[in-house]
Amino acid sequence: MSSTPQRKAADAGPGTPKTARGARTRARILKAAEEAFGTLGYYRAGITDITRGAGVAQGTFYCYFTGKEETLRELVRDMGHKVRAHLARHVDGAQDRLDAEARGLRAFLGYVTENPWMYRVLQEAQFVDEEIYQEYYEAFGDAYATLLADAVSRGEVRPGDNRVRAWALMGMSHFLGMRYGLWQSDVSPDDVVAAVDDMLRLGLAPQPRSGDKP
Repeated sequence: MSSTPQRKAADAGPGTPKTARGARTRARILKAAEEAFGTLGYYRAGITDITRGAGVAQGTFYCYFTGKEETLRELVRDMGHKVRAHLARHVDGAQDRLDAEARGLRAFLGYVTENPWMYRVLQEAQFVDEEIYQEYYEAFGDAYATLLADAVSRGEVRPGDNRVRAWALMGMSHFLGMRYGLWQSDVSPDDVVAAVDDMLRLGLAPQPRSGDKP
């Protein structure tokens, strides 16, 4: 459960889609909003940019959202759900927590490459609605800490402050995704994952050389 206070139900949009067709329309609007906010920025993008991208009339837009700000909030929530679901699918079947970390990082790098607007949308959200920005990361942090605690209980990870660890690992993935998934791909994802896997398994302290006294 996120530590960020959840918005009241009264803050929700005009209505949740009642049909599969409505759900698809809403998803199309959110996808168009992601592209509009990601390419133009929140303040330059208008409702018309979103409706044009989604291929719907403005009246249809207002059936699902009260305005641009609410669209951004729902988009950030939707992005969080999609990223977590994407990672869960790729981590499923991992041998242990360290294997899951490697699989998860590889999946995240791929997701960033395929969804280049994600970072800009999140940065825009930080200044438009800091609460939803914090909620996005708190949800990840809470879920991540739980996964690490479960791994400790199984003997896959040594005991420690799993909440601090979760945020440290999130920060690492965030900047690796920015550098190697979004900006430049001069290092292959496999090499990035191998370097991080080595660091997580062995740490940064120099390893004892053969013949050194313990």
